Amino acid sequence: MYQQVLEVLRCCKERNTQFDEDVKVMPMVKTPQAVDLAEESEMIDCTLMQRKKLIIEELFSSWNNTGVMSLLRPLLLDVVPTIQQTAALALGRLANYNDALAEAVVKGNILPHLVCSLSEQNRFYKKAAAFVLRAVGKHSPQLAQAIVQCGALEMLVVCLEDFDPGVKEAASWALGYIARHNSELSQAVVDAGAVPLLVLCIQEPEIALKRIAASTLSDISKHSPELAQTVVDAGAIAHLAQMILNPDAKLKRQVLSALSQIAKHSVDLAELVVEAEIFPVVLTCLKDSDEYVKKNGATLIREIAKHTPELSQLIVNAGGVAAVIDCIGSCRGTVRLPGIMMLGYVAAHSENLSMAVIVSKGVPPLCASLVEEHEDHIKAAAAWALGQVGRHTPEHARAVAVANVLPTLLAMYMDTRSSEDLQMKTKKALKNILQKCTYLPALEPLLHDAPPNIMKHIVGQFSKVLPHDSKARRLFVTTGGLKKVQEIKAEPGSLLQEYINTINNCYPEEIVRYYSPGYSEILLERVENYHPVI
Repeated sequence: MYQQVLEVLRCCKERNTQFDEDVKVMPMVKTPQAVDLAEESEMIDCTLMQRKKLIIEELFSSWNNTGVMSLLRPLLLDVVPTIQQTAALALGRLANYNDALAEAVVKGNILPHLVCSLSEQNRFYKKAAAFVLRAVGKHSPQLAQAIVQCGALEMLVVCLEDFDPGVKEAASWALGYIARHNSELSQAVVDAGAVPLLVLCIQEPEIALKRIAASTLSDISKHSPELAQTVVDAGAIAHLAQMILNPDAKLKRQVLSALSQIAKHSVDLAELVVEAEIFPVVLTCLKDSDEYVKKNGATLIREIAKHTPELSQLIVNAGGVAAVIDCIGSCRGTVRLPGIMMLGYVAAHSENLSMAVIVSKGVPPLCASLVEEHEDHIKAAAAWALGQVGRHTPEHARAVAVANVLPTLLAMYMDTRSSEDLQMKTKKALKNILQKCTYLPALEPLLHDAPPNIMKHIVGQFSKVLPHDSKARRLFVTTGGLKKVQEIKAEPGSLLQEYINTINNCYPEEIVRYYSPGYSEILLERVENYHPVI
């Protein structure tokens, strides 16, 4: 049996060696002379990576086809501990590669052997066995369910009480990969009694154990309010909140994520997180050098702010809006997204909270995100947030309009390359802002490009302002606005036609005729038909 395993390993080594030799003699990729050396090098690296990937896939496939699983299974029961551990590690690395190999481990009836040995073997074997369970469970809910059905959860929970921190870490990691898939699997982890022990793990001195335990608590909490409440009842919030200022960036990521997953479900849970005195401490995370700490910190603030005006006001009073605005200005890409959404949630609650966003100079960073970002979902979030800021009163709408963002929103709405979600969000934002905006200089440029469904809101605002503002009426004529309105083709009796009639009634009849389409031809015809009196 050992000879068979060695033969498989020897073949694998030969394939790796052959790959290295192929790389040495591989011909250079010919590129056009216009392509510089950096691009040529990148193309070569890409080709090498593709070849290596194909060889690795073929390699692992050959391992499966040669029956290596059936060869490794008896080695788990070998009398020599080192052979047991090595066999378990080999199985874990195979299962970790893809779901097909992980499924082969399950079908090979290997999991029961691992589970039975978990309570009896030494710490090295326990870590290797937990690694196999994690590698199998990470791929799909079905594979994770297979681990649950073989009774592994109870053994993993026992490992959480082990004296060795490495065993606790490996068990916690495996439980997290099982719990993250869905609420049923997460509930199974809870029912096995894992949560109280995970809370004890985050109090251990080892940083690596703290990270994994916090991550697992986050995976359990994310699925439902009931699961999050279970984590809260175990006293997790107080211990997690104390670690927000820990110097380890990876630990802070997981701590902030866990608190976010708890706070997102309900007002009561969000208030419990706030009561742990995370403000203003959590705001320091928005200036962290680690991008993920920034992102998770902004996500936590967002999940709290979205629930009620009172919680949003608490964040404003703590300086949270200004801190998030600074964070958005200093970041790019998906790191910006939670902060953008947080500003939108705060602004949506009330006029005063929306004005707090405006006063804190939140509109320019939102406009910049709309222009600078390449991903449509980030642009859509920025458009939505701007719509929430500007939808309350004419003063709010003016604060958004003077940033010259309305033409950008309109262009994105009309761009056929924009995603459906981006088009919907920009349309809604335009509608929210236009229905309140009385700042006509910002509206007038839109008259030339807007489609009919947007045009009615623009013309409607002119019809509200012009009857009461003589200076605006004069400016509307001199800038060509009145001429543009006469060119709009509206259906008789429609709301748009009513708005146009209201605008026309603000001017003498001869002025309206003068700017109507075709009036110049009428004048020329009168000139041609006129017979001078001599």
